[in-house]
Amino acid sequence: MSNDAIILRNVSKRFVFKAHKGFRGFFRPEKKEVKAVHEVSFTVKRGETVAFIGPNGAGKSTTIKMLSGILQPSNGQVEVLGYVPLKQRRELAMRIGTVFGQRSQLVFNLPLTDSFELSAKMYQVPDAVAQQRISLLIEQFGLGDFIDQPVRKLSLGQRMRAEVANALIHNPDIIFLDEPTIGLDIVAKRSLRETIKTVNKEQGTTVFLTSHDVGDIEEVCERTMIVNHGQIVLDAKTADLKKSYLQNKLVSVAVDGMAPSALQVYGIDGKSHKGRWVFEVDVSKVPLKKFLAGLLHKVEIADLTIEDTPLEDIIHELYTKAK
Repeated sequence: MSNDAIILRNVSKRFVFKAHKGFRGFFRPEKKEVKAVHEVSFTVKRGETVAFIGPNGAGKSTTIKMLSGILQPSNGQVEVLGYVPLKQRRELAMRIGTVFGQRSQLVFNLPLTDSFELSAKMYQVPDAVAQQRISLLIEQFGLGDFIDQPVRKLSLGQRMRAEVANALIHNPDIIFLDEPTIGLDIVAKRSLRETIKTVNKEQGTTVFLTSHDVGDIEEVCERTMIVNHGQIVLDAKTADLKKSYLQNKLVSVAVDGMAPSALQVYGIDGKSHKGRWVFEVDVSKVPLKKFLAGLLHKVEIADLTIEDTPLEDIIHELYTKAK
């Protein structure tokens, strides 16, 4: 069995539509072609946690639809778990799970248990196995307090945990998550992220996630692919993004005594903010150790913090460069 869960080789998807221009165009419409995905190649290993992100219109949804067998690529090769998605869609469906943040797959007026049992029947899970699996997921996702409530009475956070649990009833090899934490509060987001990580570690489930929430990417995914204009512009370990693509550190200090009216160290101006001086240091130009030594030479420091550039800023920078 191959260790690759997903393989794309030189995959493109073009959409052709009729464009009417004025009165004459109504009778003789012109054809326009849009390249949603252009010559994309990548592989995802079994058990990987991957973020597939990009601005709206970048080609994310089109790629996922090709992976799940909804769309046929214009050219190139797509394999998911050894299947050709469009040709073997039924077989593939039994091996993958999907969760769409704004589309529920639960039965609105029925208790969660009924939705789970219905999903088990759809995926042809034997009754005895289904009951064991459902009991495990109820415990794993913390659904016990509301398992007998109709879905319509659940909070958004409760429902999203139940959505992910429902997608795992048949123990899929891959789960596709599309904006799974959209609209959730901080506590609910953290709970869902931790559970997804647990499922990945304990069961080896491959996680393929799209999200605009940087917290999802940072906390869940070990690898990040950024797509823009239908092409992969970055494929790297999530932890390496901060190290490799923006070299800035934010140094914040509280200074003993009266601070100077303008504080500058190695040509870097400090900005006064809430009783502290804040410096944005490009460590590729001024080593952090050297900067701190220069700062200590100028003022008496009462407190100091050093922060990495937020991942959100890095991703925004990469989006901007790819335009």
